[in-house]
Amino acid sequence: MAAAPPFVVRKAAVLGAGVMGAQIAAHLINANVPAILFELAAKEGDPNGNVQKAIENLKKFEPSPLSIKSRADLIEPANYEQHLEQLKDCDIVVEAISERLDWKANLYRKVAPHIGDHTIFASNTSGLSINKLSESLPQELRKRFCGVHFFNPPRYMHLVELIGCHDTQSTILDELEKFLVTTLGKGVIRAKDTPNFIANRVGVFSMLATIHHAERLGLGFDVVDALTGTLAGRPKSATFRTADVVGLDTFAHVVNTMQETLAKDPWHRYYTVPRWLKELIDQGALGQKTRRGVYQKIGNDIHVLDPGAKAYRLAGGEADESVVEILKNKDIAERFAQLHASSHPQAQFLWSIFRDCFHYCAVHLAEIASNARDLDFAIRWGFGWDQGPFEIWQSAGWHRVANWISEDIAAGKAIANAPLPAWAMEPARSGVHSPQGSYSPQQETYQRRSSLPVYKRQPFPDRLLAEDTKYGETVFESDGVRCWHTGDDIAIVSFKSRMHAIGDDVLDGVLLAIDAAERNYMGLVIWQTEPPFSVGANLKKTPSGGAKASQPSAAGKLFRQFRRAAESAALKAAHALNVADTLMAGKLAEVEHLVEQFQCTTQSLKYSVVPAVAAVDGLAFGGGCEFIMHCDRAVATLESYIGLVEAGVGLLPAGGGCKEFALRAAADAKGGDMSPFLQRYFKVVAMAEVGRSAEHAREIGYLKSADTIVMNRFELLQIAKAEVRALAAAGYRPPLRPRAIPVAGRSAIATMEAFMVNMLEGAHISEHDYLIGSKIATVMCGGEVEAGSLVDEQWFLDLERQHFMELIATQKTQERIEHMLKTGKPLRN
Repeated sequence: MAAAPPFVVRKAAVLGAGVMGAQIAAHLINANVPAILFELAAKEGDPNGNVQKAIENLKKFEPSPLSIKSRADLIEPANYEQHLEQLKDCDIVVEAISERLDWKANLYRKVAPHIGDHTIFASNTSGLSINKLSESLPQELRKRFCGVHFFNPPRYMHLVELIGCHDTQSTILDELEKFLVTTLGKGVIRAKDTPNFIANRVGVFSMLATIHHAERLGLGFDVVDALTGTLAGRPKSATFRTADVVGLDTFAHVVNTMQETLAKDPWHRYYTVPRWLKELIDQGALGQKTRRGVYQKIGNDIHVLDPGAKAYRLAGGEADESVVEILKNKDIAERFAQLHASSHPQAQFLWSIFRDCFHYCAVHLAEIASNARDLDFAIRWGFGWDQGPFEIWQSAGWHRVANWISEDIAAGKAIANAPLPAWAMEPARSGVHSPQGSYSPQQETYQRRSSLPVYKRQPFPDRLLAEDTKYGETVFESDGVRCWHTGDDIAIVSFKSRMHAIGDDVLDGVLLAIDAAERNYMGLVIWQTEPPFSVGANLKKTPSGGAKASQPSAAGKLFRQFRRAAESAALKAAHALNVADTLMAGKLAEVEHLVEQFQCTTQSLKYSVVPAVAAVDGLAFGGGCEFIMHCDRAVATLESYIGLVEAGVGLLPAGGGCKEFALRAAADAKGGDMSPFLQRYFKVVAMAEVGRSAEHAREIGYLKSADTIVMNRFELLQIAKAEVRALAAAGYRPPLRPRAIPVAGRSAIATMEAFMVNMLEGAHISEHDYLIGSKIATVMCGGEVEAGSLVDEQWFLDLERQHFMELIATQKTQERIEHMLKTGKPLRN
């Protein structure tokens, strides 16, 4: 019998062009998977009118579901009346229509005759029974049917729950998991066919418990969000803002599903939509998508619903300082002891919501998940918690917290009287996560991670509590970096500084790593064990000599809206540069020395005799971007936000970034007029433009056409090392140093300054903005020389350093940096 052909997705279809369906199609296109998007035929005009409107709307969404907006035009529109025959050519069809069992059943009966013999058919239901849905399909198709639950927004949320029905072939799930992990970049959890699966079941219960205790203790919704956001290790959107983002109608639907299907659940009486929420939905106030929900922006002010008054009031409630101090305690066990003991209503609120969540997870673990790891990852990846419920419980002291929960159950303080399961109270138990795996109540043992071949591409997967990941063997370690390897012939260098800011200790370390790689290894990879890649140069020295940068508010979190790219970039630049103290002390010579050292390091990367590859994930600003530009290759995750942001705080790139853009403009011109290319790059630098994805970064010039974009950050290192091997196998030699680079000269500078004069006269920029732009133009055009003059790289580097130092010595640039550091807002002085 011939072996089955390998599963390859050459084309996909999405049924339903609503918010989720359209965004799933967008993410397929992000991953270069041809996608057809189906919707009902329009009653008038173009039959594809409805789906075309949905595709156009994708360009307006924030955060954008598209890596670049033009990708929307690659989605193929279709309708159910004319184009069903196209389904037979699709390798996967994802249904994503409204959460109505009868509507889905009708659609399944309509499309089933047209689905190919090899096609996987999947439902993106958020909680309907997969087995019940399968009953509307022919028996043969049920073998290739499953649930594939993306979280909103699909581009940014890591979690996908994969759910089989009784008839689903296991090989189908394995193949689909591989596709979801590598091609779409997702974290896959195999969920059981229980109502709302894992993440929504636990996450929505946690929100319901939060609502209950907020009402019980009389806490305003804004105060609850202040307590349940980043202070509690959860997303900034916290509880009620999250409901607004998800959609109040969607949240209510999930709650109703739990109410209808979980009648015997000990917490069933809490599975109800609050009256105030029903009233908002009836009014059409559905949250962010209707611009009114729990919160509403009125003018420049944010207002929050007061359910008692049935009206909005100005938002501004905060966490009490004493509770904030408890939450800042890095000792989690002590933190929970203080919350449990405190009589402050806010502390009691926090203890109550954590207690009920722990209680709920323990009682339901065996029913809804295969092991504790799956539950914790589902909440981390689907709801954005820093740690899953079991990780938090284990960190807080398993036995002590279990006893507190049991005491509260006995005293009637918990919101359900179901006892903790026997396994949770075992005297020998210290938690559910261990180096041997995560606990499975069904198996009564610790289960290891999946052994599917796709996970061999992840040398360092997302870690759980108690998993002690050792990052290879150390070659050397300094104050700024660690150079190491994984037992092969490729050196890896990782930065040790906060936010991977680049100070002289990092620069020294990178130079040492280049030397070590040239002597003993095939090549060098710059890779950080955690994002970001680097927030850029750090010119402030701590007393101990280590580099330190203030942490940007968005660092490490890939789900960010980047609505104001230049302003956001300027904030990160100020934090990364942090030059205020040095400037005030008048130590400009130290700054200039650091700039020279930076230039030396980037040039050493570029001309190393072994290939250097930057493995990029998350933020890569300023000097971090310049490192990327000087490596032979970059391998970047889609969610890499790359940019030369120095202009935002009154500076210009001086680590070779302007020089590299000048070289690229000369190469793009191919001996012709380089002005159009140079002007494009000039605007990118002068406006501190940040790539909103790796593909956008390539489009505006930070990444080269040969650079690779990957979807899964946990595969990044493996692919970067493969790039090193490919370059080495091709007989790698560093590029020859150009000795005669044509420059655009003073005429091009004048053209760029004329453009800025119009901006200045139109009050779009300030006089200092004009000065910054003029200096950037001077550097990128090669200085005040005749057009066509020939220079070398050092000429550009000297110009960069000269004009950087002139700007950094100005009072207005110093004011900008200081203002940004103090307020987090740009100063247009």
